[in-house]
Amino acid sequence: MRIDYHRHALVQQAMSGMRLRADDLGLEPALYELVKVRASQINGCAHCLEMHTKDAVALGESQDRLHLVSVWQEAPCFSERERAALEWTEELTRLADTGARDEVYERARAVFGEDELVGLTVAIVAINSWNRFAVGFRSEVGNYVSKYEPART
Repeated sequence: MRIDYHRHALVQQAMSGMRLRADDLGLEPALYELVKVRASQINGCAHCLEMHTKDAVALGESQDRLHLVSVWQEAPCFSERERAALEWTEELTRLADTGARDEVYERARAVFGEDELVGLTVAIVAINSWNRFAVGFRSEVGNYVSKYEPART
């Protein structure tokens, strides 16, 4: 790791609001993890991919579906709600290229209520922010134990 950013008060102060729970955002925990996985795939964040795939599995997500998140458009195993969330995730994660197109917003809005869509957007902003810390400072990969499972000894 280049810098252990978790030890810096400035990071803790700035990112403290980004330690969100799915319930706080009006999202199902498994959906929240899928969003974090997809943004982390796009951003090339191995640390966050390890974390959120392990958390998703601990919440009951299947390995098959996790393998298909990167090609969700072609995989029939995702619900309309999951598809809308993943598309909105891609749209905002690739904002410089997409400009948050109206048609993608409309598809998300058709599935999510206003509060839910705001919560989903906060979730996307949060994971993109964490990805930038983890990629920029080369966070370690390989030792994460899901917060949803007891530590193995």
